[in-house]
Amino acid sequence: MSTDNDFEWYVVRVFTGHEKKVKEYLVREMEEQGIQDKINEILIPTETIVEIRSGKKKTKEKNFFPGYMLLHTNYDEEVNNLVQGAPSCIGFLKTSKNETIPQPLKKSEVERILGRVLDNQELVESGGVVDIPYKEGDIVKVIDGPFKEFDGTVQEVLADKLKLRVLVSIFGRKTPVEVNLNQVESTA
Repeated sequence: MSTDNDFEWYVVRVFTGHEKKVKEYLVREMEEQGIQDKINEILIPTETIVEIRSGKKKTKEKNFFPGYMLLHTNYDEEVNNLVQGAPSCIGFLKTSKNETIPQPLKKSEVERILGRVLDNQELVESGGVVDIPYKEGDIVKVIDGPFKEFDGTVQEVLADKLKLRVLVSIFGRKTPVEVNLNQVESTA
């Protein structure tokens, strides 16, 4: 029987976009083969991003490392065969072609990755992760509010407020106005 101390983190390469499918397969096969005690955790490092597109707020998950997942396992031949037999799975990441047994991640690498995942979870819970599709200098059209139908240039992105400061031409003068992200759309 293995102890928790025998478990180490390994990197598994999969086809990009198939990470969840591989994870589901591995969980199902572990249960069928009765080897749940050999794999402690399967982690797809992701971050949750809130995007604002066409005035609508959408939440999506983005992989930190597309095409890779982490396995906290007590590596042996049985675990290797399970991973190698998974559809859309390339196998354990090895440092060289001559290497037969993959090397576990260093503790510092694991802490960095897990720390990033935990930091993102805390940000999401506090409502802080937003992907703003505009940057300074972008030309936008105001689609709502008192400046509706005005075109302007993004002067400043106020990410913490989910607003933009846009320079619009009012009576021939460039005037900065603050608008919500859902009040503008890109003209490009």
